[in-house]
Amino acid sequence: MVMMLIIEYVNVISGGQRLQNLQNSRFKQLIVAASLGLIPGCIGGFAIVSLFTHGIVNFGALTAVMIVSLGDEAFMMFAAMPETSIVIVFLLFIIAVFTGFIINLFVKKSPAPDYRNHFEIQTHANKNIYGNILQNLKNITYQRIILIAGTAVFIVGILSGLLNHSHETQFAGENCMHHLNHVFNERWLNIIFAIISIATLFVIIKVDDRFLNSHFWGHIIKKHFLKILVWTLGALFVIYFLLHFININEWTSNNRISVLLFALIVGFIPESGPHIIFIVLFMNGSIPFSVLLANSFVQDGHSALPLLAESKKGFIYMKLIKLAIGIIIGFTGILAGF
Repeated sequence: MVMMLIIEYVNVISGGQRLQNLQNSRFKQLIVAASLGLIPGCIGGFAIVSLFTHGIVNFGALTAVMIVSLGDEAFMMFAAMPETSIVIVFLLFIIAVFTGFIINLFVKKSPAPDYRNHFEIQTHANKNIYGNILQNLKNITYQRIILIAGTAVFIVGILSGLLNHSHETQFAGENCMHHLNHVFNERWLNIIFAIISIATLFVIIKVDDRFLNSHFWGHIIKKHFLKILVWTLGALFVIYFLLHFININEWTSNNRISVLLFALIVGFIPESGPHIIFIVLFMNGSIPFSVLLANSFVQDGHSALPLLAESKKGFIYMKLIKLAIGIIIGFTGILAGF
């Protein structure tokens, strides 16, 4: 949630990106789209969907951003298994650019809707969002109290070591990334998270009530927090049940094809949440890296929801392309033992 708060803040004060100059460069469209897909959450996907429905970027760029985008699951993945997440997003980025390039060679007519019916993103490019810290604290609202208290407790938990945990996830090929452990071990991750959290705490205290209530509380907390909490707890409960009452490791080992097909089907859902179960299964060593990668490839969080609303044809085409490539990636990985 801290990461989502800080990204929301950066996105709003930037006023959105002016990308109209991309219209004449397909290569720039692919690079920018894939790069925006690296941003955790839905921001990058929503931006490209808006540009796509404006006719500014093409279908190849749209598919590229949806391949890289991991939705809200990215926050959990980078917090819990940073080394593996870096490998996944690197592979997704390369495949996304290559796939977008191939699409641009063969797809001449864009499935985008009439630009007059485009999906608009609220950028709120008003940078005058800061209040007086003393006044904010003197007339403090319950929303600000909860955000300050929650962030402060998280900072104390990180700095005190109360939130330390071990990362036992391994997959074939991760040994070649062993040298990254010196950078992405828990100590340095805690330092990074602490710095980000302290910056977020300052922003929470500094911004005025209008911005805090509209964006931090109204958007992040009301629209995302409960959903992520419920899905995460639900996934953990399901995994707890499976691990204690069913030999899930033996079942997944003997039914990897079935697990892969299920992961691909769930990946077709344009929503953040259901995919968390595969993250937890992978962290428990119950599924191989190839299944997690295939699910990550096909899914795009809820970045595709506005696309589904504006261009059902574009949504179906994009998902079918991702599904086809996801099947190839998953089966190839299983056959190769990853």
